[in-house]
Amino acid sequence: MKKLLFGTMLLALVIVVPIPTMAAVDIHISFPLPPPIVFAAPPELIVLPDTYVYVAPDIDVDFYFWNGWWWRFWEGRWYRSRYYNRGWGYYNNVPSFYFDVDPGWRGYYGSRDWYGHRWNYERIPYSRVQTNWSTWEKNRYWERKRTWGVQNYQPRPTQQRQELRQQRQQQYLQKPEVQRHQEQIQKQPKAQVQQPKQVQQPKQVEKQQPKQVEQPKQQPQEKVQQQQKQPQEKVQQQQKQPQQKVQQQQKQPQEKVQQPQRQEQRPQAEQPQHSQPQGKPEGGDSEHRK
Repeated sequence: MKKLLFGTMLLALVIVVPIPTMAAVDIHISFPLPPPIVFAAPPELIVLPDTYVYVAPDIDVDFYFWNGWWWRFWEGRWYRSRYYNRGWGYYNNVPSFYFDVDPGWRGYYGSRDWYGHRWNYERIPYSRVQTNWSTWEKNRYWERKRTWGVQNYQPRPTQQRQELRQQRQQQYLQKPEVQRHQEQIQKQPKAQVQQPKQVQQPKQVEKQQPKQVEQPKQQPQEKVQQQQKQPQEKVQQQQKQPQQKVQQQQKQPQEKVQQPQRQEQRPQAEQPQHSQPQGKPEGGDSEHRK
């Protein structure tokens, strides 16, 4: 039974494991990685007002740092990595920070003017951002102490920020490269939907196997219980036998004692019969009276 169970487990692993890996390979083949960006030195970054998004102004492509990841937009698709110069992977969504980024930030950077206010931005080394981005965001560092370097900074109302996000989202969806990417995604689900059906079949085999294996487990338990009962019954019988012998031995002397007592009582009951000879004088007196 152990060999049978081991063989079925190996068969289930052979069937299940290759399927997810094949699906992952298809995704990488369908969406190629972007070309590498050559950096002569680690990039310097600036933080955009009203956000905690950092951009590299010296690079011509859209290149961002947010929430501990480097983000890159290329041919209507998004890629991210923990490193600025390697390790890129496809990201099947639009990062939530993107609609907070003002599309004209490069022009504002060149003129040092942010919507009519002097913008004294700070060029931050890569190593400093990598170390402090999390604490800066938790403590609201840029808006409380530095006001993003914008003189007479006035934050936008929440409703205005939401309206700007909606407008930028519509503009993003109208980009030709984004529309081409969406068409590619719509073609791929037909092949991807069939894969989970194949993955679900081995699960039924795994569920049925333990039921067959559990049956022999019950038999040894019954045998063990029977084996446990047998010595107990023998011990009980052995305990009863000496008790019966002792009871029999106790009864025998009692019966022997009772027998002589009964024999002694019989002569006492027969003594009145020997008193009849004393009645003869009484009979003689009566004859004498006559």
